[in-house]
Amino acid sequence: MSPDTATQAMLRPEIDALPDSQIVEVWKMGFEIPDVIGLWVGEGDIPTPQFICDAAAASFKAGHTFYTYKRGIPALREALARYHTRLSGKPVASDRITVTSAGMNAMMLIAEMLVSRGDNIVVVSPIWPNFERSIEIMGGTAREIALEPGNAGWRLDLDKLFAAVDSQTRAIYVATPGNPTGWLMEHDQMKAVLDFCKRRGLFVISDEVYHRFTYDRPVAPSFLDIATPDDPLFVVNSFSKSWAMTGWRVGWTVTPSRIGSALDRLVEYNTSGGVQALQEACVVALEQGEDFVKELVERCHKAHDLVVKRLNAMKGVHVVPAPAAFYVMLQVEGMGPSLPFAKRLVREARVGLAPGSAFGAGGEGHLRLCYASSHKRLTKAMDRLEAFFGKK
Repeated sequence: MSPDTATQAMLRPEIDALPDSQIVEVWKMGFEIPDVIGLWVGEGDIPTPQFICDAAAASFKAGHTFYTYKRGIPALREALARYHTRLSGKPVASDRITVTSAGMNAMMLIAEMLVSRGDNIVVVSPIWPNFERSIEIMGGTAREIALEPGNAGWRLDLDKLFAAVDSQTRAIYVATPGNPTGWLMEHDQMKAVLDFCKRRGLFVISDEVYHRFTYDRPVAPSFLDIATPDDPLFVVNSFSKSWAMTGWRVGWTVTPSRIGSALDRLVEYNTSGGVQALQEACVVALEQGEDFVKELVERCHKAHDLVVKRLNAMKGVHVVPAPAAFYVMLQVEGMGPSLPFAKRLVREARVGLAPGSAFGAGGEGHLRLCYASSHKRLTKAMDRLEAFFGKK
């Protein structure tokens, strides 16, 4: 059979259609341009604390290298239950917790549980795009409802959010505090969303990875503060941000206990469980890492103040205020499409920012800057941006 008539093996169309990351597209430019200060990806410049690394090394040395509990070792699930109980002031049982191979793995598992071909999930946007891709991988659609930027910060119109729900909707997804916006949802809106979903037979999916990075209160509001144990709720979290463990790839989700058996099966067919030594180190992070978390958040608070002050003094630049996470979304007069402008900043200013178009509806017209870096590094980046934009 000739090549012209041979049957060609095809991937699923959902996989072929997955877009490349615009953030990575800009990031790759930095590999070829020396001295670029990259503020494009969502991680800081501090390595994992030594006491956490030592705990993992000791576990490996002790021979803890075998298969283990699919939903996480009991010590970690119990430590996470205590952690959430302390933060929310309400008991959270360990049988509601599933440890995952990163927060992203938790999101993929949730998509596998909820989404069939033709279904949709309503998503508050601008948003980190990866969960939307999980929905698309399963043959579903993400319906984006954009936050509205303003001088007082970002605002969510609940009427628009609820109007986007139809008979094929399976859940409403929010990230609070949000990436890339730094927006957070207050308890009154959380209650309204949860009550609506209960009436309509939907789930709430709350990505709370940045829950410790708040600058006007000790911790961000959580759906766990206002929900009952049986409410249709997934709360996703990760060790990546609060404990500077992005490369460790350990996350977790809090769910109704009735979902545990389904998660157990799905973990088996996805990863067959996590790494025991890393999980034992996560226990140490939870039990001994509170001082580090507070120091890291305070460092980001100072970085936020530095960056916002400097950016707002630049010609044509406006920062949308936000009280949480470690990003700012900035608008630039006359910028045009954000992706080519972000590439121009890499070439001409040697500063890497993420294009707002990477984050879906409401993102275009903005650039995202991650300020989880040292004062010295951020000052150098601000100096370069000021030279590019000029002073007001």
